[in-house]
Amino acid sequence: MTIAKPALRPVNSQFSSGPCAKIPGWTPDLLKTALVGRSHRSGEGKARLKEAVALTREVLEVPTEHRIGIVPASDTGAVEMALWSLLGARGVDMLAWESFGEGWVSDVLKQLKLMDVNKHLAPYGELPDLGKVNFSNDVVFTWNGTTSGVRVPDAGWIPADRQGLTICDATSAAFAQELDFSKLDVVTFSWQKVLGGEGAHGVIILSPRAVERLESYVPPWPMPKIFRMTSGGKLSAGIFEGETINTPSMLCVEDYLVALKWAKGLGGLKALRARADANAAALDGWISASPFAKNLSKRPETKSNTSVCFSLAGDEAVPKKMAKLLEAEGVAFDIGGYRDAPPGLRVWCGATVETSDIKALLPWLDWAYATATA
Repeated sequence: MTIAKPALRPVNSQFSSGPCAKIPGWTPDLLKTALVGRSHRSGEGKARLKEAVALTREVLEVPTEHRIGIVPASDTGAVEMALWSLLGARGVDMLAWESFGEGWVSDVLKQLKLMDVNKHLAPYGELPDLGKVNFSNDVVFTWNGTTSGVRVPDAGWIPADRQGLTICDATSAAFAQELDFSKLDVVTFSWQKVLGGEGAHGVIILSPRAVERLESYVPPWPMPKIFRMTSGGKLSAGIFEGETINTPSMLCVEDYLVALKWAKGLGGLKALRARADANAAALDGWISASPFAKNLSKRPETKSNTSVCFSLAGDEAVPKKMAKLLEAEGVAFDIGGYRDAPPGLRVWCGATVETSDIKALLPWLDWAYATATA
């Protein structure tokens, strides 16, 4: 049975989980003061980068003793910089419950070829048993599984007196979920997720414990230049003071600054989290009431408020048909589930998305399902 097309459409149909929707009201005119054609090593260039670091600290509420650096290659580069630079000093516990976490496991086992590794794995929709993690080892995990919509509910499972380092890929959690920096020694994210920035730039945040490891341990493998955070056994402080290892896009830097200032104007981290929570609640309400949709997360406390993933009754072709129908209507772009995830849809609910657009999308999901299964 088909149903009539809804009359109301989202104002902004961008629901991609990365790169994500730009901030409300974004236009290229907001970047007209970008330092294009100028060196990032000029005084003004360094000042813009230093401002980006300072605003990141303010909006994300990063403790003053933690170091913040802008690094190459998006979140992937930031995570691998941490893995290559810090691991090998002790055993490693690796946690994975979706494709990106599995990628970090592969890095450690197949590229770094570490031997003393414990794997804690869970299928899509679930978390591993966090009570079995050995914190005398270094621990690597994602805070929010971007391709499964499953997150750790909090940092209560991480002991304050841990011996190893905690390395957290927070790319789809930063600016949307509460990160306890006292429990996290390395936090990474990229600009193109919750704040809707542009790709290719990552951020790495180091605790004093992580800096101590960097300055006291030399890994046995070659270290690519873009991963090097020390010189002569000391932290390369400039990386965390507005300098960068290689050349960033100053246009993207300006765009990140625009997003950070928008976030600050909203009320900072609390306001960003509230927007994501409202978006996810609107979508989850529809999923809960739907006779054919089901949140991929098996437990309420692990449901993501950013990358919301849900399965659909029927054959495996239904989600792809729905995504194509909605894109053809100009109602929702890029909401197909990740290629390695179970068949389903994934709708981004981060802070740059308006709740009114999520609500406008919901009847279209009903229409698309009815049309795809008719």
